[in-house]
Amino acid sequence: MIFGKINYINLLPLHLYLKSSKLPSYIKASIEYKKNVPAKLNKMLNNKKIDSAIISSIESTKKKYKNLNIGICANKKVLSVLVEKNSVAQNDKESATSNALAKILNLNGKVLIGDKALKAYTNDKNKYIDMCEIWYKNTNLPFMFARFSSVKNHNKAKKILKNFIKKNINANQRQKIPKYILEYFSNTRKIAQKDIKNYLKYIYYKIGKKERKALKIYTNKILYK
Repeated sequence: MIFGKINYINLLPLHLYLKSSKLPSYIKASIEYKKNVPAKLNKMLNNKKIDSAIISSIESTKKKYKNLNIGICANKKVLSVLVEKNSVAQNDKESATSNALAKILNLNGKVLIGDKALKAYTNDKNKYIDMCEIWYKNTNLPFMFARFSSVKNHNKAKKILKNFIKKNINANQRQKIPKYILEYFSNTRKIAQKDIKNYLKYIYYKIGKKERKALKIYTNKILYK
């Protein structure tokens, strides 16, 4: 079984869960080997180079995929999916969902996602528009940025991840990020540890009715945009 891994801070809790689980060592090794940005994982899963991954929510709607109610979600704010104010329109090559979201929201400017976006936001939040914030103002709904999808071994993935959601229902029940891991991501991403911990309070992983409704609205808007 081959997992793909989005190498962003927003999935740290999931990566720690998998690292601490009783998975065979070859699966854990494959997760590290197959880490990449969302747009690349979309292609890898579509081409069956990996069995499962959290991929862009727009990609996950394809009929070929089986999906779990696990993803990257945020409500009201996300801090890492941005459009730069007073800038020339430009897609983020790492994204699929967020580039389309900017168009739906009629936001013209440079799209930034992931850890580089979080770094930019924490350096000067006044320069950026948080797309999740605008989406919420328009719909009164959260947004699902990515979803766990499979093309193979879906039942195995479901079994592996069945306890993850139970441990991550809300911010107060999230597993603690070890200090050495916080230090590593702080040093490599050039983001203060306090900002990483604050950011993870905005991220949650359980996909429910509101998140699915938001995805349906989002995909319908893409069809008519």
